[in-house]
Amino acid sequence: MSRIGKKAITVPAGVTVKISDRELEVKGAKGVLKTPVPEGITFKQDGDQLVAERASDDLAALHGLARALANNAIVGVTEGFTKQMDVVGVGYKADVQAKKIVFALGYSHPIEFPLPDGIEAKAERIPTKQSIQQYQTTLTLSGIDKQKLGQVAAEMHTLRKPDAYKGKGVRYADVTLKLKPGKTGK
Repeated sequence: MSRIGKKAITVPAGVTVKISDRELEVKGAKGVLKTPVPEGITFKQDGDQLVAERASDDLAALHGLARALANNAIVGVTEGFTKQMDVVGVGYKADVQAKKIVFALGYSHPIEFPLPDGIEAKAERIPTKQSIQQYQTTLTLSGIDKQKLGQVAAEMHTLRKPDAYKGKGVRYADVTLKLKPGKTGK
């Protein structure tokens, strides 16, 4: 039994959900999102409640998946999603320019990272992050599509992964890194 799949989703005022066989179309104040619906899963709207139902018990995992995707679409068009990335290292920096971010990450050249449609970025130096040695900048990414936002953050993370000794690189702000001791550390 899928505990997530059985939960009803509350559809807030101002959000319309159009149900078809293979996808849900969710319209809200921030935009429109289309979510695929796996085969064997159906959605029914009852007033302000959206319920996912499955054809058989073999589809329990897809039941929870479909419900989670629908809920993410509804949250995305009402509130949106944000993710923060820290740029850490001496001389490392990130500069937001129109629809791209220019990184200086210790390579011989700057890296231009194009932002896809629907994703916005803002670079700022947050004074509370001074506990991180060599802290430079925090990038705040925002958008309505949770999957696309996570993919962009993952691609930025791979530009320069944090090293194990000093923690220099592009890292997720909410992930604590456990640094290895150096040669003299025991």
